[in-house]
Amino acid sequence: MSQPVGRVPQRRNARSNRARILATARQELGRNPDVTLEELARASGVVRRTLFGHFPGRLALLEALADEAGEALHAAVAVAEEVTEPAERALAHFELSMWPVADRYRMLLALARRDLGTERVAEILEPARVASTAIVERGQREGAFHTHLPPAVLSAATEAMALALLEQLNVGALEDDGTRTAVAVLIACGVPEKQARTVVDEVSAAAATESASDD
Repeated sequence: MSQPVGRVPQRRNARSNRARILATARQELGRNPDVTLEELARASGVVRRTLFGHFPGRLALLEALADEAGEALHAAVAVAEEVTEPAERALAHFELSMWPVADRYRMLLALARRDLGTERVAEILEPARVASTAIVERGQREGAFHTHLPPAVLSAATEAMALALLEQLNVGALEDDGTRTAVAVLIACGVPEKQARTVVDEVSAAAATESASDD
């Protein structure tokens, strides 16, 4: 049975509207965590009925953003897991790979625990936690990282620090392109500061060269 011709443009419009609403929500929630759905509709250039057709409430909108963040995080983790370099370089690559996703969705930090709950936040972060712990464990075996904490505990500590640094970006107390956080994580794992800076600079430069060659 053939579809009416008008339905394809309608569905395309619906997808476009939904994507625009989510993109606007990422921006506006970063500026004002308490922005209303009505205000988001106006900022997105859609009528209230259109927004509520996609997201019947604030929680539905935040869940959609959480799903979007989870998918982006999965993709970044998959890229980071392909790195087979020594652990300190692998961890620097991991942190720099996570940064664009973390920076894009950092407004969720101010909202997730309050509106989505800690279990939902843990679910989103789980793939990154598993990958980070594996790198830390390898670094401890290689002698690159200190061993006075178990791998999962050390990984959890560096995650908490990275999230705290993101919150400092939210309040304007810190500026970072991801390299400062990556250096801080390496130092927390036991890498001397000068060496940590060198490793992050090298990994960042290599990633930039690879990205330029892909273009």
